Amino acid sequence: MTTSGETVGIAASGPDSGWFGRAFARIATSNRLSAFVLLLLAALAFAPGFATMPPMDRDEPRFAQASKQMLETGDFVSIRFQDEARLKKPVGIYWLQAGAVAVGEALGVPEARTTIALYRVPSLLAAFAAVLLTWWTALPLVGRRAALLAGLAMAASIMLGVEARLAKTDATLLATVLAMAGALARVYMAGRRGGPGGGTPLATAAVFWTAMAASILIKGPIGPMVIGLTIAGIVATTRDWRWLKDLRWLAGLAWTLVLVSPWFVAIMVETGGRFLQQSVGNDMMAKVAGGQESHGAPPGLYLALVWATFWPAAPLAALAAPWVWRHRREPQVLFLLSWLVPSWLLFEAVPTKLPHYVLPLYPALAMLIGAAIAEDGLARGLWGRLVALLVPVLALVAPAAALILIRHYEGAIAWAVLPFGLAAVAAAVLAWLLLGRGRAAEGLALSAVAAVLVYWGVYWAGMPALPTLWPSPRLAAAAKTLDCADPAFASAGFREPSLVFLVGTALAMPDGAGAADFLGAGGCRMAFVEKRQEVAFLAEATARGAKVALTGRITGLNINGGRELDIGVFRAAP
Repeated sequence: MTTSGETVGIAASGPDSGWFGRAFARIATSNRLSAFVLLLLAALAFAPGFATMPPMDRDEPRFAQASKQMLETGDFVSIRFQDEARLKKPVGIYWLQAGAVAVGEALGVPEARTTIALYRVPSLLAAFAAVLLTWWTALPLVGRRAALLAGLAMAASIMLGVEARLAKTDATLLATVLAMAGALARVYMAGRRGGPGGGTPLATAAVFWTAMAASILIKGPIGPMVIGLTIAGIVATTRDWRWLKDLRWLAGLAWTLVLVSPWFVAIMVETGGRFLQQSVGNDMMAKVAGGQESHGAPPGLYLALVWATFWPAAPLAALAAPWVWRHRREPQVLFLLSWLVPSWLLFEAVPTKLPHYVLPLYPALAMLIGAAIAEDGLARGLWGRLVALLVPVLALVAPAAALILIRHYEGAIAWAVLPFGLAAVAAAVLAWLLLGRGRAAEGLALSAVAAVLVYWGVYWAGMPALPTLWPSPRLAAAAKTLDCADPAFASAGFREPSLVFLVGTALAMPDGAGAADFLGAGGCRMAFVEKRQEVAFLAEATARGAKVALTGRITGLNINGGRELDIGVFRAAP
């Protein structure tokens, strides 16, 4: 395996030939064309559902609501969900979301503060950045062809697509980790070529430490931990730490402190030190000690999930494994394995597990796949064909699952899903055939096309046909029928954050009897009462002598737990 930095890369001639090989070579050797192709694929992959998906309980509307409250109160230090302080994560993502909504308001977006798509803009932009940063990080490590392939794998991946559509921290965290990794890769490769002191410019260190500060403000120590374990893995394996001098540690740490300390000092003063206690002592240590919030799972879960969450490229990782093992001692592969393996083992060891936790490690996997393809190193034969079958199988499963769910819950056939599903399966089968013939770059490209078709079928055509799964937007629509100057709302038995976000920060959440008291207090009021709370609600209303009117019922399913919902919409009777 040879590389000459960012201009030639691994294997001067790739395994594919013909028109695709010529086109791919032309794209790979041009920075502008490579960036354009990656952004185009990412746009096609991330667009469906971005603006039409309702707030996805529970994490997304919690983040969005806290950002909305910053705009409502003008307090950009405290993080609150209604009256509850949110002391689990730093402030970075809330600032970004509040800024996106403020821009939306300035541009005249109607009802900007309850438009969830605006809160997703930072995640979307970070996902685009992550695709480009994957390519940028890969250039000095594996060369242009492999870098382009790695970018394609990330743009098409299921998990990055999910996070691009959610107003949460994880896409933004990924972008910061990649910026640090890209700078670190340049320092590392410069050290391998000529030793420390003259290999990397000051700007590279500045990117590293600025991204470090951003990562801390987004999600605390997670990003620095991944990069720290990467450095530890390299140093432990090579017994060489001198190349790290080019990071300019004293100036870098000072710059990081300048960027992160103002908010941390402010929040520690405001909370009397409770932020550190809650975020580190209660949240992080609880995840390490046991399965927090029913998300506990044994080691090995991420290895089982990666076949779906990193689809369609995940099967190629298995086919690249023998090549990676043969080249494990080479500097570029060593860097990527040091990024991937220690953090993966740590995430597997921690009892609390969620699929997106390992997302910062997927770019390393994508680069190893790209490097193996660029050197025609994917395993072939019967084993290769069997593993690669996961590409068409999952292309079939996702649209089929959408059709089954819509048929089950809505009693209808979502015809709009079918053409996308059929086209996705056709592209995935062709990709499988190409992989079996050793035309791996073409196979990966067609796999990405299949993934895009799946996302349009599921997100654009499928999800809008499933209103049963999204009761909050329908309750919010009912709330808008309360035409008065100062309406007030309560919800008994349905307490999802999405309802708070859509209806308003002042939404009360009593039990059934409390909802009757709420309506009995007079004024322009509406109460949403879930069927299980309705007996207590009506009994209290009768005891108070209050007359209430049922104006409608909304049925659905709470996707958190799968419980069926039957919610009555009540107003005080005239």
